[in-house]
Amino acid sequence: MDLSPKQIVHKLDKYIIGQDEAKKAVAIALRNRYRRAQLPVEIREEITPKNIIMKGPTGVGKTEIARRLAKLVKAPFVKVEATKYTEVGYVGKDVEGMIRDLAECAYRLVKAEKEEEVKSKATVLAEKRIVRALAEAKKEEKGDLAKEVFETQLLDGLRKGAYDNFQIEMEVLDNPQPMELVPGGAAISIGSIFGDMFPNKKKKRRFAVKEAFQIALEEESAKLVDDDAIKAEAIYRAENDGIVFIDEIDKIAGKGNRNGADVSREGVQRDILPIVEGSTVVTKYGPIKTDFILFIAAGAFHVAAVEDLIPELQGRFPVSVELHSLTKEDFIRILTETENSLTFQYGMLLGVDNINLQFDRSAIERIAEVSVELNLTSEDIGARRLHTVMEYLLEDISFNAGGDYPLVTLPIDRKYVDEHLQRLTGDRNLKKYVL
Repeated sequence: MDLSPKQIVHKLDKYIIGQDEAKKAVAIALRNRYRRAQLPVEIREEITPKNIIMKGPTGVGKTEIARRLAKLVKAPFVKVEATKYTEVGYVGKDVEGMIRDLAECAYRLVKAEKEEEVKSKATVLAEKRIVRALAEAKKEEKGDLAKEVFETQLLDGLRKGAYDNFQIEMEVLDNPQPMELVPGGAAISIGSIFGDMFPNKKKKRRFAVKEAFQIALEEESAKLVDDDAIKAEAIYRAENDGIVFIDEIDKIAGKGNRNGADVSREGVQRDILPIVEGSTVVTKYGPIKTDFILFIAAGAFHVAAVEDLIPELQGRFPVSVELHSLTKEDFIRILTETENSLTFQYGMLLGVDNINLQFDRSAIERIAEVSVELNLTSEDIGARRLHTVMEYLLEDISFNAGGDYPLVTLPIDRKYVDEHLQRLTGDRNLKKYVL
């Protein structure tokens, strides 16, 4: 993927409003990956990613920037909370779990790609299995028809969806449920431990044809792809394209938080350090070197500062960007310019019940004003405040909608917004100042 940094920022603009500094930093980091991949191997080994630390209040787009970035290039991506880890030697999740999660994500990503490549062939094989099961279930309807003619009729009905809810019996692989052998550790199945010592068991089960076809398609796709090749590709992708987003990193900053046990703060920082510096983590798909994984850390840093992290960890995040609180204009743009905006989502949801929502400009402006006011008078939760406001605004419509009604167009204007958000905009915070 050879998008220029400007093109990357342009694509991110569809989903995240403002925060140009952060978008610019991640776009450069992503382009540098492409540049590194074009270099000779001996030089490539010398160039490591420049990890990024984002600071800013919640709900301003930190996670969304990283998530959209990974989606843009189809890179393995995991988001982890720094607060869920504990120091080595204590019960709880250890920091190596984030790399195991990344390996799992990379494996699923590569597997889905490989299965998509063989989908047409797998579909033919899956159809044959379902037709055989259908022919067995409907053998009394065969009559004098030749076997080939009868199966052709069944195949035609299957493709048209005529048998979607018809129950058939089919032999499927009996995959045991994964077990968690270590508290907080990765779930491991017996098959992954003992490999080929035990043959795959099969058992007969009853399904609706639609569900049976999906299971058959997955099984046939799995037979057509090379699992060892998928694992090798997944390891390569995780090592060279992987992105790990460590959220709430400010909560493990030692100096800003003196209360409580140190095992969930500076101890965790010391454990994260070798992972970010570059080490080898053993996963069920093989060992993964973390030297070239891009780490993006984020936190609000209200109490602690970036400088409160241990110096060695700070040094591993050379790029620092600040994200700013959202303004009224930002909220208006979020509601009108972003792809799949909240107004669009609610319009589609209520459209199911024949309600056509029409938001005019004055309504959008008032929703933005209310959101800014609420963020100023209570906690600043950024764009997430819009979810609260929209739920209150459309509560009556959502509750009363449903049933066999004709299409109704509902205009939402400033007056409607004021009437339905009175509970939110009243003097609700005066109690904070009353003793």
